[in-house]
Amino acid sequence: MASNCCGYCGRRTWALLLLATAIPIALIASLERAAIATNGSLRYRSGGWLRECAKWDHARRRFLISTYFDGGVAEIRLPAISDGSDGSDLQERTFIADADVAGNVSLGILIDAKRDRLLVVYAEVMGLSSAAVASYGLDSGERLFLTRLSRPDDEPSFADDVAVDDDGNAYVTDTKANKIWKVGSNGELLSIIRNNIFVQKKEWYRNVFGLNGIVYHQNGYLLVVHTAGGYLFKVDIKTEDVRVVQVTGSLLLRDGLELLSPTKLVVAGTPSARILESFDDWNTATVTERFIGPLHRLATSATVKEGKVYINHLFGLGFTKRTHVITEAVFTALTAR
Repeated sequence: MASNCCGYCGRRTWALLLLATAIPIALIASLERAAIATNGSLRYRSGGWLRECAKWDHARRRFLISTYFDGGVAEIRLPAISDGSDGSDLQERTFIADADVAGNVSLGILIDAKRDRLLVVYAEVMGLSSAAVASYGLDSGERLFLTRLSRPDDEPSFADDVAVDDDGNAYVTDTKANKIWKVGSNGELLSIIRNNIFVQKKEWYRNVFGLNGIVYHQNGYLLVVHTAGGYLFKVDIKTEDVRVVQVTGSLLLRDGLELLSPTKLVVAGTPSARILESFDDWNTATVTERFIGPLHRLATSATVKEGKVYINHLFGLGFTKRTHVITEAVFTALTAR
């Protein structure tokens, strides 16, 4: 009797284990199908697990992607005429591999089409003692400048994202120390924007991920999201005055930003992406639309390709080759409260 019972218990244990394993696998499979359900979404193959930020380079019909631990920038070139496939046969190839920042991770990138250059943010993950921003030619990949933003004896910092104003000045967020570096068009470090308003609450968990995604608005200010706090800030680039944008709706765990228009802002993060709208020059804003994509891959940045929003996801799946997704976001309007 005992042996029969043990055999039954063993079979039941294995059955429960199989069932428990099958549920998340089925869920992931469902999320994967949803990830490429829209016609513009694509998958591509890569040698790395993490891909932080993707931006569309219209002139060259390619996505440029920061490769995080691989420390550079990759490109995914698209055919001139789409064949309607999901892009799963696409393979990333290295565009930027800068030996002078080896050992750092590559994070936020920005295509400055007006000046035909690419800006890349670099940071040190473990020691939080090195931060930099570099500029490269969009055709050649040749480096134009490399600016060290912090030194080993400075306060701990983690450079994250970058925006550029009309004059070519770059603004780089520090998600660790909640400040913004301002860098001139030729790479000179001009100033550091600090303000107590950036830290709305003192608890450590409210600041474990601070200032993150950043964009420049044509009216002369920056919009910056605070990830762990869920705040959006408006920063005047001339006076460096900082104000909290009063947002209706949650921005907790938001990451990358992309302006769709002067009144519409895409905010990527967990879960996936939302659209904010403002009709008073970003003194107040409301979350009006949302997109739910592959949650298990973690949305980190947004870009616009031919009028449509595309969301990059951090995690790749696979063994010898990782498969990453860039998802076309189809937004759903939220019911007004």
